[in-house]
Amino acid sequence: MQYRTLGRTGVQVSSLALGAMNFGALGRTTQDEVTAIVDAALEAGINLIDTADVYSGGESEEMIGKAVAGRRDDIVLATKAGMPMGDERNHRGGSRRWLFSALDDSLRRLGVDHVDLYQIHRWDPSTSDEETLSALTDLQRAGKIRHFGSSTFPAHRIVQAQWAAREHHLGRYVTEQPSYSILQRGIETHVLPVTEQYGLGVLVWSPLASGWLSGAVRAGRDITTSRSTFMPQRFDTALPANRVRLDAVEQLAGVADEAGLTMIQLALGFVTAHPAVTGALIGPRTLDHLHAQLAAADTVLSADVLDAIDAVVAPGTDLAAHEKHDTPPALLDPSLRRR
Repeated sequence: MQYRTLGRTGVQVSSLALGAMNFGALGRTTQDEVTAIVDAALEAGINLIDTADVYSGGESEEMIGKAVAGRRDDIVLATKAGMPMGDERNHRGGSRRWLFSALDDSLRRLGVDHVDLYQIHRWDPSTSDEETLSALTDLQRAGKIRHFGSSTFPAHRIVQAQWAAREHHLGRYVTEQPSYSILQRGIETHVLPVTEQYGLGVLVWSPLASGWLSGAVRAGRDITTSRSTFMPQRFDTALPANRVRLDAVEQLAGVADEAGLTMIQLALGFVTAHPAVTGALIGPRTLDHLHAQLAAADTVLSADVLDAIDAVVAPGTDLAAHEKHDTPPALLDPSLRRR
């Protein structure tokens, strides 16, 4: 396992981190299965576990809390808030009112008195940077969080938040958690240059592109990944965008074979090769998934392999731009671009 400094925090984290979105109802995992995955991940050298309050309605946090009991100090524990937690309109977003309540709920579920990294799950356009950063700064001073970061923020919002922190003398985001994979390289154009400029740690999610780069999705095969059961359109190869992805996957499989690598090693080795990336979040649902992904822990891609990947998917290119999660609201809601 490789270790890297998380931005400018001085905290050393593993280049592969354990993402917990599949823990609980979403991934149909039991507590025993989660504990076994956590045990194996820690034994392999992973020291960062990332979850969120919204994952299976808090169940993921509860399961992690039970799995790490008694060894909290050996783990860099991260969680997130901001996505809707139920139908109540104020149980979401980045307001002081909600973040104070949401963090207490997360700490209770995790069974800890603090988290090492608290992240705003999505940019909240209805809340000012000053409001959110002020709340996070106060929670940090209270000892409930050690550091705080953003997740899936557009580049201009990362910059705005950094300036707001400076202008109002508040703590600043020290990490960003964007989506990044061989098939979704758009952040190379805007987000990663900004995170490098401000010295942010970067923990990327979906490095296997929701399973497209796991080796399970190939031409002529039935797609039976877990994601395909509840996101069928994302894997419907009758759709033009998915045919483009499938063609890229077939070419990448050839690159992996020639390099003597699995598709997972190619995919994870690619994202962790970028100098702006601190680590990649893997989200295993089973022990077999975990072991297949851990095989990439020491993968270092040669310049020739990285060049071959560039020839398949050009730098800065998103093959599924419609699936991005940092699109400006005005592009999604016509009322926001009409006078």
